[in-house]
This record gives sequence, structure tokens and C-alpha cells, in this order.
Amino acid sequence: MRYPIAIEPGDATHAFGVIVPDLPGCFSAGDTLDEAMDNAREAIELWLETVIDDGGAVPDPGQIDHYLSNPEFKGHIWAVVTVDLASLSDKAERVNITLPARVLRRIDAAAKTAGETRSGYIARRALAA
Repeated sequence: MRYPIAIEPGDATHAFGVIVPDLPGCFSAGDTLDEAMDNAREAIELWLETVIDDGGAVPDPGQIDHYLSNPEFKGHIWAVVTVDLASLSDKAERVNITLPARVLRRIDAAAKTAGETRSGYIARRALAA
């Protein structure tokens, strides 16, 4: 999944602040832009892991374009953080399934478009169902 993040620019005395608009209450910061983005990934993973553990639904990520006109984010830098839901599991389990080739091609194309692995895409769709 690819979640957009809004980064409030920092300076010599202020950290870069990060808000994840699609995940209420999910925020982070970092002393540098790179650190802010790395910390945002960690915050998103922890937020999603909590939702999954509580049996909640994982929100689909929105599009950056949706947030650009929001005055709350005026002056923010936008980026996208990729998170693989399959990596949030306590334990990965290998399974062997058989699918028609055309179905597998559609899954792979959809996963690529979503910026996910095949396993991550299937896991997210199953959790949403």
C-alpha cells in the first residue's frame, strides 16, 4: 500500500513534522527529511499493526491530489510511503494455491499498480473483505 504523507518543513531548530491524512492520529517527525520519511513508515506500520490486531479494517490510501487544496496542508511537502501488509503479520506462513493464469496476471497487475507485492495485495484485499 502507498500512503501519502504531508511533511511540514523543518529548519535548524525545528524537526520535519509528518501527518498521514488517511490514518487518523498517525503522525511522526524527524530532524532531516529522510529521517522524517523513515519515521513515517514506522509510524504507519505501527498504526496499521494496531488496527489489524484489534480486528479493524485497514483504510485504503487516498490520492495526494485529494489533499492538495486542503488549507490544513498549505506549505507541506508531499511524499508517498510504501508499506507491505504481509510484513505486518506476526509470522509469515507459506501457502500453495492454484489459480488460473489469467487470474494470477490480474492479481500481479493490481499489486504492481498498488505498489505492493503479490502476497501483500492478496492479504490487504482479504482483510478488507
